Amino acid sequence: MAESKVVGRDPEAVSRFVEGFAAQLVEAGMQRMPARVFAALLSSDEGSMTSAELGEQLQISPAAVSGAVRYLTMTHMVSREREPGSRRERYRVHGDQWYEALTNREALIKRWEGALREGVSSLGADTPAGRRMAETLAFFEFVESEVAAMMERWRVHREKTFGQG
Repeated sequence: MAESKVVGRDPEAVSRFVEGFAAQLVEAGMQRMPARVFAALLSSDEGSMTSAELGEQLQISPAAVSGAVRYLTMTHMVSREREPGSRRERYRVHGDQWYEALTNREALIKRWEGALREGVSSLGADTPAGRRMAETLAFFEFVESEVAAMMERWRVHREKTFGQG
């Protein structure tokens, strides 16, 4: 069911929210189309929509939806699901999408740490560039441990607040 047909919802208010939240995500560095698609999915009661529903609500082409969904699935912010007995896909946002997105950054941070360790070794720890690399490495190591601890606290808080997810 397309969002515009849900009883009790003001389609204009939903559209204002979607565009406003998407603008905030763009300001934070997300690409415009993925931001709009993500905001639309997040604001849907079901948490999922088809390409056609997204295109209709956002007034964008199937190609724009496809590109946005490709980015959002790559960053683990949405998932693709097949409709039972159909070839159509639904795109779903989950309640823990922020957790997943942050957690999946750990692999990237680990790679950066490895590259920075190599940089410190190559440049020499006593050189200005080596010291800068060492400080950057220490920052990422600190962030990684803080994010891991924060995510554990979030899991506990989420369970207390919303129950088993």
